Amino acid sequence: MTYFRHRAQRTWAPLYVRGLCSAAHRKSMQPLAAVVAPGKEDHIQQFITDSPWSAGPLETLLAQRAEEMLGGKDAVLIIDDTCLTKFGTKSVGVARQYSGQAGKITTCQCLVPLTLAQHELPVPVALRLFLPQEWTRDSARLAAAGVPEEHQLPQTKWELALKELDRVSEHVTFGMVLADAGYGVNAQFRHALTERGLLWSVGITRTQTAYPKDVRLIPIPKHFRGRRPKYPTTSHDRQTVEEVLSGAAWQHLVWRHGTKGPLSGRFAAVYVRLADGDENAQGQHLPGQGAWVIGEQRRGEERKYYTCNLPPETAFSRLIEVTKRRWACELTHRELKEEVGLDHFEGRSWQGLHHHAVLCMVALNFLQWLRLTQPDDLKGDTVPAIRAEVAGDLPLPPQCRQCRACTALFSGP
Repeated sequence: MTYFRHRAQRTWAPLYVRGLCSAAHRKSMQPLAAVVAPGKEDHIQQFITDSPWSAGPLETLLAQRAEEMLGGKDAVLIIDDTCLTKFGTKSVGVARQYSGQAGKITTCQCLVPLTLAQHELPVPVALRLFLPQEWTRDSARLAAAGVPEEHQLPQTKWELALKELDRVSEHVTFGMVLADAGYGVNAQFRHALTERGLLWSVGITRTQTAYPKDVRLIPIPKHFRGRRPKYPTTSHDRQTVEEVLSGAAWQHLVWRHGTKGPLSGRFAAVYVRLADGDENAQGQHLPGQGAWVIGEQRRGEERKYYTCNLPPETAFSRLIEVTKRRWACELTHRELKEEVGLDHFEGRSWQGLHHHAVLCMVALNFLQWLRLTQPDDLKGDTVPAIRAEVAGDLPLPPQCRQCRACTALFSGP
């Protein structure tokens, strides 16, 4: 399979990835070209921003390689936003919107990434730009940024995430989907995952309501005096998850052993029926799907809440362990930015941003492959060795000389 039609593209693609893996302080065009192709900055600029190659084949390759490395029923697929801080108004998708990294509303581009993780090692498998309403309502602005017609229709982040999930699911196997509260609070998103036959654990807010697991609907009597109600009533009232968990037993649990020691917290979990069914006459949701609601007590008085559709008999420790595995996406987002320069792109177009993004994912997946396959006594030395080789100072380490995956990615299987 050939991932690029033209020889020039097959030349510049691996060089660009080598630049992303290099020790260059910034991975924008000029400093990247200075490392891998001095004097050829215009060629690299043309390859990324103007050359009309499709990122689709590389996205498929990424998913396939991720499956080989980490796929399986023990893997999780993580959905979470990452934002790139920007100035001005011309860069595609830039707007005043909430940035989780900044912790506030700021001017930024918001990307919806999907991360595959297993054995505490994550790899990115998808990354798509979210377009706010101020962009989708302005056809002239979309045209100026080169947004393809199929991406111009308004859609929410969770709808965009589902499209990417459906795409990568053709190539990647995983046991659960994890997402933060930005997605988990949406009942349509949770229902869509369930309808796809997926297990999930997602963040929610403390105001999410639920019924006891044994709640039942009281049918409408056949003979009723006065106006006949349209909706049945419930045998129990709704409660917020904060109220549900206030009377539960909270337990101290170590959920992961990190590099700085065990990570632990206080947790509680109760199996309920979420209030995400049909609405009644008062606009209140009737009992919907059964799920666990989970509370986490963090330092001080801060609490976080989650819901998970694992079966009622699931062990408490399993609930907490799988829910907390979402931390792996934060490592991926940080390394995409700090290691391979995702946020260093200075272009404005849709095509340029997504060309840069897919090659950043290729670069990071390659580095993760090295971390996964090298002997334990070499861990920590591989990335500096690669960077020294890119600069022409040292030869590649043995596992790189055997693999050459960063070049083979673009020339064929």
